[in-house]
Amino acid sequence: MTVPLVTVFGSLHYDIMVDAPDRPRKGETVTGRAWQPKCGGKGGNQAVSAARAGVRAAMIGAVGDDDFGTALLANLDRTGVDRRFVRVAAGAGSGVSVAIFDSDGDYGAVIVSGSNLTLGGDDIAAAGEVVVQTAVLLLQNEVPDAANIAAARAVKASGGRVVLNAAPARTLSAELTALIDIVIVNAIEAEFLAGVPVVDTLAGATEAARRLIDAYPSAIVTAGGEGVAYCDRTGAAFALAAVPVKVVSTHGAGDEFVGAFAAGLARGHPMEAAIATANAAAASLVATPEGKRSSR
Repeated sequence: MTVPLVTVFGSLHYDIMVDAPDRPRKGETVTGRAWQPKCGGKGGNQAVSAARAGVRAAMIGAVGDDDFGTALLANLDRTGVDRRFVRVAAGAGSGVSVAIFDSDGDYGAVIVSGSNLTLGGDDIAAAGEVVVQTAVLLLQNEVPDAANIAAARAVKASGGRVVLNAAPARTLSAELTALIDIVIVNAIEAEFLAGVPVVDTLAGATEAARRLIDAYPSAIVTAGGEGVAYCDRTGAAFALAAVPVKVVSTHGAGDEFVGAFAAGLARGHPMEAAIATANAAAASLVATPEGKRSSR
């Protein structure tokens, strides 16, 4: 049996991660303890997560013609992601981010999109051979809306399903919204899309998911250490508690969830089973120190 393909169209960032006692307030300088580099971007992270979950994973994206771009491509190779359609964008720097982690393992980050903003319909056309094989397409909000529309149209035309991780939160066009099969958001993003306050609890996530199916056929709302809720227009709805673990770092937990979920969806697993597997994958990640995650 052919192993299903998850295609990720999205961002690649070279991350600089800083450990500090707390994140600085406006005008404040904080003395950190350590820093380390990591290959990331929501798109890159989700592609690696899908590959780790055992499906075929392909990445469509762009990096700069620089050392960061070289490192990002090497990481995709090392983790088993098909990156033939990751373009090297001449004259543009690679996307980068700086994330500052506090003593509780929570973080805040700044991203500079760089080459990711050069993505467009031409990149989808060039990747036609993977588009037609795609069972599940993963999108995020770190590339232009028009590029996401082109990717979603192409995969829908070939019979694939489209999953949008609507992060970071931003206003989505009606054209893109109409192409989405499943939206995945956290409480902050759900609040932005639903236009109402969302409490970061299982009950709050469930209510947010119910509101989001006014615009999307299915909605998944994650609530951090509380768990995750699902709702769709058929009337199906459930919530799963988070897997209890000792949190070392929350960085990348959402992307791990999305990639693992897409792998289960591509395999045809029932929705609750796919979400439960993704929940477990995210829990395993947050319990693993950053320096040991490459060996997971």
